[in-house]
Amino acid sequence: MVDITTSMTLCFDVMRTTLTLADDVASMLARARSRFGGSLKAVVNDALRRGLAEILEDKPVSREFRTRAVALRPRVQDVDDVAEVLAAAEGEAFS
Repeated sequence: MVDITTSMTLCFDVMRTTLTLADDVASMLARARSRFGGSLKAVVNDALRRGLAEILEDKPVSREFRTRAVALRPRVQDVDDVAEVLAAAEGEAFS
């Protein structure tokens, strides 16, 4: 874990806080700083903005999809015969 602490300087336009980061998060932040440059503050703020925007985004609720199971045996002798399998699944008599 990495503790990030800030000074006690009074600032009215930002919120200062202490974060305890997991090792993997600290490592990703370090990689992001080296790749894109910028201060730790800038990288953390950008990552939080992007992540929180995605989390708070209203996403449409996906409907659950169900597949109807079909017993193919003993009606299908050879599952490699696609036409026979489809005919059995659709309830057709296959000759």
